[in-house]
Order: sequence, then C-alpha cells, then structure tokens
Amino acid sequence: MSYKFYGSISFLYIAFFIAGCQSYEPAPLDIGSYRNDLENRLLNIEPITEFANRVAASDGVPVHFDMHDGISPSEGEVIALFYNPELRIARLEASVALAKYETAGLWKDPVFGFDGAEISSPSAPFQFGLMANVSIPISGRLKVEKKRAGTIYEAQLMKLINDEWNVRSELRRRWVNWATATLQVQLFNEAIDQLERIISIADTLVKAGEINRVEYRLLTVELASYKVKATDATLHLFEEELFLIGLMGLPPVSGEYLIAEFPATQTMVIADETARLIDANTELAILFAKYQTAEETLRLEIKKQYPDIKIGSGYGSEFNDHRVLFGLTIPLSIWNRNQAGIASAKTQREVARAEVETTFAQLFRELTLANTSFLIKKTQRAFYTNDIVPMLEEQTKDIVQIVELGEVDTFILLETVTRQHDAKNRLLRLQADEMIAAIRVHQILGPEYQLHPSPINREITTEDTLGGVQ
Repeated sequence: MSYKFYGSISFLYIAFFIAGCQSYEPAPLDIGSYRNDLENRLLNIEPITEFANRVAASDGVPVHFDMHDGISPSEGEVIALFYNPELRIARLEASVALAKYETAGLWKDPVFGFDGAEISSPSAPFQFGLMANVSIPISGRLKVEKKRAGTIYEAQLMKLINDEWNVRSELRRRWVNWATATLQVQLFNEAIDQLERIISIADTLVKAGEINRVEYRLLTVELASYKVKATDATLHLFEEELFLIGLMGLPPVSGEYLIAEFPATQTMVIADETARLIDANTELAILFAKYQTAEETLRLEIKKQYPDIKIGSGYGSEFNDHRVLFGLTIPLSIWNRNQAGIASAKTQREVARAEVETTFAQLFRELTLANTSFLIKKTQRAFYTNDIVPMLEEQTKDIVQIVELGEVDTFILLETVTRQHDAKNRLLRLQADEMIAAIRVHQILGPEYQLHPSPINREITTEDTLGGVQ
C-alpha cells in the first residue's frame, strides 16, 4: 500500500513538472509588414493620440494632433517618443529588466532522484529508492535578490527616461537647425534675385561702354558662385530634414508635413544650479540607480556566505523492507565564505561611486560652458540685430536712391548685396546657436518636474514596442 502511495506521488510530481513548463513558439521576422507600417504611420495617427493620452500631463507634451496644418515642434516630440527607433529598443530592454524583476527571488526547483539495483540472485527482490530534495534559503538571500533585481529595473527605467529626455532635446536642436536651414535657402534665393538684377543693370552698362567685359565677367562669376552655394544650402536642408524625420521614426516622404518654425525654448534662471543638477539631471539619475544596484549586489554577496539548507524525503525498498527516507545537508562556511564575490562587489561599488562623482564634475563643466555660450551668442546676436544689419539695410536704401539718380556703381551694389547676405546669414546662425545653447542648458539641468517613462509592457510583442500602445 505504501509502495503504491509513494509511486503515485512521484508520478503526480513528474506530471506537474511537465505541465508547468512553457513551450516554444517561433516568431519569424516579417520586414515587409514593418515596411508597410513605416510608410503608413502618418495616415493612422490614432495610436499616437492614444499614446499621448497615456503620457502624464506633466510631461509637457500636447495630446491633440491635427495633421492638416502640419507637424509642429511640440507635436514632433510626441511622435518621436512614440516612433523613435532607439526608444523602441530602450523600452524592450526595460521590459527584459521587468521580466527578470518579476521572476527574481524564487526558490530553486526541487530535485527528484531514483536509484535502483537488480541483484543477480533469482530470489533477491528489486531494490530501489526514490528521493526528493529541496533547498531552503534561511539567510534571506532570495529577498535581497528580489530587491537587487528591482534596483536593476529602476536603473533601466532611469535610462529610458534619460533616453526620452535626450531624444526630445535632440529633436529641438535638430528642429532649430532645420528651420534655420530653411531660412538660409530663402536668403540665398533672395541674394540670387538681387544679383540677377545687378547683372541686368550691368548688361546695359556694358552695351553703353561704361564697364568692360572683365568687370562684367566678375559679376557673372559671383552670381554663379551664389547659385552653387544655394544648391549646397538646399542639400544641407534636405540632410537636416532627413535627420529630423529619422528622430521621429517617420518615412522620408514626411518632410512636407513639417512646420518651419523654431521650437519654444526656455531661459533657465535657477538660484542653485548645483542642487538642481543633482536633483533633476537624468544622466545622474541612472548612475544613482546603478550605485544602489552595486549596494544591493554587495549585500547579496554577503548573504551568500550563509548557504542554503538542503532537506529531502523519499521512499525505498531493500530486500522487501520498505522504508521512508530522510536527508539533511548543511554546507559549512569555513574556508571559502564567498570571499571572492564579496571583494569584487566592494570594488564594483567604489567604481559606481567614482562614476557618479566624475560624471557630476563633467556635467558641471558642460553646464558652465553652455551658460557661457548662451550669453556670448546672445550678445553677438544683439550686435547684429541692433547695429550691423540695420546699417547694411540703410546702406541698401542709399544705394537704391543713388541708382534712381542715374549714378550706378555695380561693384558697390555687389559688395552691399553680399555683405547684407552674409550678415543676415550670420544672424540666423547666431540665433540658432543661442537657442541650441539654451536647449543644452535645459537638457543638463533636467526637467522642471519628475518625468515618467513611457508605458512598459509586460508581454513583449512587436506591437507593444512602439511607444507601449497595444
């Protein structure tokens, strides 16, 4: 009776083990389907709107989209948070950390063993023994493992927040560059129109014999040179547009929807920038979380000094003498005591501390440079806005009046046009550099509010990785 009972228990244990295991399901790549999704992203904006609604209101992004009037910089930030390819990978990595956290701290599976012996003597019965062993953690190691996995997941969330913040900052910088490149192309076209009018005047002067063909040829060479520069500016505009579209994860044909306006920038006035840097910088937040992981790793290695107790029970039969078996194993921490693991964890904790401190020092230097750059670019822009450009515009008005009086000097006209173009072009670049410096200051100081990462899905699917919208 006992033999049948323990045999049934063993059979049920094996059946439960098999039923509890997961089965493999292949997930083949389908790049064709992804291509169709990429090409149709701007046709179906409902997932983006749903994603925007799921983002916390304090994250400072709009929740309404109107594709009929184009994509504004603020709307582009939401699209980038949803479709950016690097953020998609970051969310998948956070999903991996979440899966490890949810399964951390589990007991080891029990071990089932069977021994049997067949004695050659025909009258001897078959001998066997069934034994099930289980490890019991008594040191609290599993609880520490769970907490350590939680700190790793927290660090991954901080990395995701940092990646999203950096993508938003980079999108603002690239939008400034793209809008500036758009205006630069317009400036070149205006200069070419003015040069063509000068060439038209020069044609009349050549026919009248007031300028020679050598002077006329110099004017035509200058016009051709500006046309070449205009094509370079157009190529640069296209490159900036493609980079901007790539940040948003949109197909190349999406450029026509972009609105050529500068993103809103904030001038940060903070009494204690050091405290703000420590509290809000997203890069430091990652290292703070990694340092906490190093602390928990050391705590775990110390817990590993105290091994688990292994106990077992089973049933056996020897010479028809049926018996219940018991076993107990207690490893003794005498020589090893996990000294290598503890020493390594202590060293890694000091490495993590050094990374926090050196990164803080680097960010503080970068903040100083960004603030200085902002002030210098602002001063330079003021010179061009208040002095240089107005004087050149006044010079143009005077020359026009002289031309109307019948006195024409084509080379003064040429010099005025080129200088005015260079001044306006420089003014545009200074304006862009000033905004980029302000964006960098904001990026280093971090957001004014606590950011929350985009939703992380527990089940990883191809649909879930696009902004977490199912």
